[in-house]
Amino acid sequence: MMQQPLLISSLLQHGERHHGRQEVVSRRVEGDIHRYTFTDMAARCRRLAKAIASLDVNFGERVATLAWNGYRHMELYYAASGTGAVLHTLNPRLHPDQLAWIAQDADDKVLFFDLSFLPQIEALANRLGSVRHLVVMTDRARMPVSSLKLLCYEDLIEAHNDTYDWPAFDEASASSLCYTSGTTGNPKGVLYSHRSTVLHAYAVALPDSLSLSARDTVLPVVPMFHVNAWGLPYSACMVGAKIVFPGPSLDGKSLFDLFESEQVTLSSGVPTVWQGLLDHVENNGLRFSAMKRTVIGGAACPMAMLRSFEEAYGVHVVHGWGMTETSPFGTASVLKGSQLSLPAGQRYAIQSKQGRCVFGMDIKIIDDEGGELPWDGRSAGHLMARGPWVLAQYFRQDDTSPLVDGWFPTGDIATIDGDGFMQITDRTKDVIKSGGEWISSIDLENVAMGHPGVAMAACIGVAHAKWDERPLMLVVRKPGASVNREELFDFFAGKIAKWWTPDDIVFVTEIPLGATGKMLKTRLREQYHAYLIDGGRNGNH
Repeated sequence: MMQQPLLISSLLQHGERHHGRQEVVSRRVEGDIHRYTFTDMAARCRRLAKAIASLDVNFGERVATLAWNGYRHMELYYAASGTGAVLHTLNPRLHPDQLAWIAQDADDKVLFFDLSFLPQIEALANRLGSVRHLVVMTDRARMPVSSLKLLCYEDLIEAHNDTYDWPAFDEASASSLCYTSGTTGNPKGVLYSHRSTVLHAYAVALPDSLSLSARDTVLPVVPMFHVNAWGLPYSACMVGAKIVFPGPSLDGKSLFDLFESEQVTLSSGVPTVWQGLLDHVENNGLRFSAMKRTVIGGAACPMAMLRSFEEAYGVHVVHGWGMTETSPFGTASVLKGSQLSLPAGQRYAIQSKQGRCVFGMDIKIIDDEGGELPWDGRSAGHLMARGPWVLAQYFRQDDTSPLVDGWFPTGDIATIDGDGFMQITDRTKDVIKSGGEWISSIDLENVAMGHPGVAMAACIGVAHAKWDERPLMLVVRKPGASVNREELFDFFAGKIAKWWTPDDIVFVTEIPLGATGKMLKTRLREQYHAYLIDGGRNGNH
């Protein structure tokens, strides 16, 4: 049989050859809407590849981006990796100290950035020692005035023609680099290969995952700087789907307007973004005219959100799980044939789980001693993963491996049922251990989020004199809602084991979110650690 390396450039070539007229639409930082075809994109990628080479970027060296979701960012996805360089997406929501440390650890050689991030670049410039060139992702007319030596993206493109042959090389070569903050200490780099990325793109498009095809219009709300937008920029070229990029505006109105104007059929994002969209739609009496399904990941999808999408708006929810170390696709809650005829409540209970594996991914749960636990839907243990797009070791840490007997320890606590559906019950660091028994903070948060007056809820374990830890619930009310402590306690009754009931409920104005939209429970635990011991005297309540 033929031996052809699985390279990211081959995805672009396929998209151009077989879906050349398909559109890429972007809401730009400049404020307007940009649209062109796969054919246009492929030609610009070839020109950009030559431009990157002209900046003396060698094979395997890192090309960094600090950018929103847009067509220029997608061009860098293909051009940088296609030349044999490594695309390194920086997260602009990180603290400047973290950004500087990551850029130095990655040894970035060129940094491409959107106009809106110029203040961050100017503040960081003297800490980016390895970066030889700074490129503003705009045209000559919009180039900013700065004391820094800046190159213009469009000038680089214009300086080259589109005659370029993508090089062939080992598919095990590095293609992109993402850093995860879900570890202890400094962020750790996860270095993806061309092979792992192409296989992951296949997995994302499969019917039992996101079921992406040339008939879809996909809008990745999940940022391109967050685990490569869950692989959607690659899968879109693989299957020929129209792709729509929202730029920096992720509020409910901006997203809804783009969904409708471009007739988006599939989108992906974290629960906090979807809550803003649902609030806008509900408050303005709106409906989706084309939206068929939404992929929710990054944090547990509250049952109330799942029901709202399914019942009020006819949008099917695909609940998923993954992490930077799994590229990120791990599992998806796509029903099996035998489950389609179940009553709605039972279907939703299955969909609320993080889902099952497609071929290439494997999972198991183990106890504290490493023994494998049964798939009975009740036994909870440490979730382990393996597969061709799962991390083997972290970037620049060749002397150590996180693997345990060939499996990656995810840091999640989970159950798996007899049909292979996995459900996260907690993060290892978030699980509440009360009197030696586990309490799931996620289950308690899901109950609280089911109350119509609750906008967001976070449950943490806090110190207790007798039980070691007890759950404390922190709640943000919806605008105009008057839900109180007693009412919420009554709402919990009968929905959970009585001993799981939080010891107190604290109403706050906001819950801190991290760079990827996840709740910062570490900060909450620091603030409220002694809340019960001190009699509720610390924290805002």
